[in-house]
Amino acid sequence: MTNNSLETLRHSAAHIMAAAVTELFPQTKVAIGPSIENGFYYDFYRKEPFTTSDLEKIEAKMQKIIEANYPFKCFSMPKEEAIKDFNQKEEKYKVEIASQIDGDTVTIYKSGNFIDLCKGPHLKSTGGLKYFKLLSVAGAYWRGDSSRDQLQRIYGTAFFTKEDLADYLKKIEETQKRDHRKLGKDLDLFSINELIGGGLVLWHPKGALLRDIIESYWKKFHIENGYELLLTPHIASEELFRISGHLQTYSENMYSSIDIENKPYRVKPMNCPMHLMIYKIKLHSYRELPIRYAELGTVYRFEKSGVLHGLLRVRGFTQDDGHVIVLPEQLEEEMLRVFNMAVDCLKTFGFKEYKIYLATRPEKKYVGEIQDWQKAQSSIENALKKTGYEYEVDEGGGAFYGPKIDIKIKDAIGRFWQCSTIQFDFNLAERFDISYVDSSGKKKRPYMIHRALLGSLERFVGVLLEHYAGALPLWLSPIQVAIANINEEQETYCKDLFQKLKQNGIRAILDDRNEKIGHKIRENVIQKIPYIAVIGNKEQSTNSVAIRARGNKDLGVMPVDTFIALIKEKSMPGINEL
Repeated sequence: MTNNSLETLRHSAAHIMAAAVTELFPQTKVAIGPSIENGFYYDFYRKEPFTTSDLEKIEAKMQKIIEANYPFKCFSMPKEEAIKDFNQKEEKYKVEIASQIDGDTVTIYKSGNFIDLCKGPHLKSTGGLKYFKLLSVAGAYWRGDSSRDQLQRIYGTAFFTKEDLADYLKKIEETQKRDHRKLGKDLDLFSINELIGGGLVLWHPKGALLRDIIESYWKKFHIENGYELLLTPHIASEELFRISGHLQTYSENMYSSIDIENKPYRVKPMNCPMHLMIYKIKLHSYRELPIRYAELGTVYRFEKSGVLHGLLRVRGFTQDDGHVIVLPEQLEEEMLRVFNMAVDCLKTFGFKEYKIYLATRPEKKYVGEIQDWQKAQSSIENALKKTGYEYEVDEGGGAFYGPKIDIKIKDAIGRFWQCSTIQFDFNLAERFDISYVDSSGKKKRPYMIHRALLGSLERFVGVLLEHYAGALPLWLSPIQVAIANINEEQETYCKDLFQKLKQNGIRAILDDRNEKIGHKIRENVIQKIPYIAVIGNKEQSTNSVAIRARGNKDLGVMPVDTFIALIKEKSMPGINEL
């Protein structure tokens, strides 16, 4: 089936759902009900919240409407008449929509007793919907405006075949199992406390250790690739962001000013202005370029509470940030270098399939001359061609200050996530008046590249947890080995083993609780620890360990030194299988 026909099916399902809701709950007011990428939704105003049992009732009522096989009848109506009818029914959302439609007539669809303002298209009749499922209820503001009515949004999905529906529901079940918010709680990695504030992450000991592992790899990787590491403050004078243009163009995403000795300051939404101030400390020769700066810089951006989502959408996050100052003739080579860096980094974390986009000049709002955009886009495209990867052109998808490369990674269940961005910038070099001295002694304007390989660390950790379903590779696991004794006779041996593993740089815990060994093993399995070393009298007497690997693999008994060598071999970054 085509996407268009699937959209028609799902749009029709939304109308059937709205008909069922208004029959079951007559005081409910209807808003909008479109098809979306993986299904449909409809927004309703109702004082009482919809419950899980309500969804079951709505599904049953929908089934009766489907069995009745009401035709979808389409007809035009004078706009003023439609507004009058919806006013009489106290359907204020439909009145508002109708009032904003151009022309003197509106399109109406009727199925059974349900009448809706809608452009269509729809199925011929309600009986055309056979395979559907209501999924969840969420909050939504009318017109997406938090100052307006709070609505309830019921989500559902529909397919043409029973098999497609079953496959999709199975994927949803798998997605729910992999939800990083659940995994973060179950594995004791992080939390978000409303007393501290939404979108602000508390990293627990194991989560902080995971962050440190990623950050340590990141720093080493960047130093090896010719970057200099920077550290910059969390706040800066408001004047800095006025010069950068963020205050004029990005203020809705910035937090209010802080008065310090009668001078306004802001928490930073970006690291780049500070990096450029470091560049400007001294005069640079063309021989020094490219200059590559990198920082794991924590930034703060305002996000509405309704869009906050675990680690994936937060208000404070640490950005995997880098800025490269290059000569104009170095742009293509450096773009290629950064792209290859990004791919190497993503492969290390186990991501090997990508969607790559070249985002070009917006049609209207942009800075710089068209010929400079064309030159930059040509350089970037030449770099992409040399990578050997297929890419798509996202016409007009660039930022107002320059074209960019976006890399989306494919996870274990086929979802794509935006991570790496390589962004050319016409704007900041000009605003901060940065320069270099060319071979003839004249000051020239360099080019500037923003780049992030992982995106934000918060979001990247969330993606990692969902990709691996919490079962992180050995090199990333905060705890690599759990030592579990069978009884108190092995306590001393286990403590000595614990110290030996620590001395060898292996992250271990000692589970010497007075519990049965089966209970200890089960709990450490739930924690997704890669290896469990079970110690009984036999292991103690032979200076060995009985190893259970994640995935219920029994590796048998082996000498302690052999086990240590195994852990070290498989702990190298980029080895993502046990």
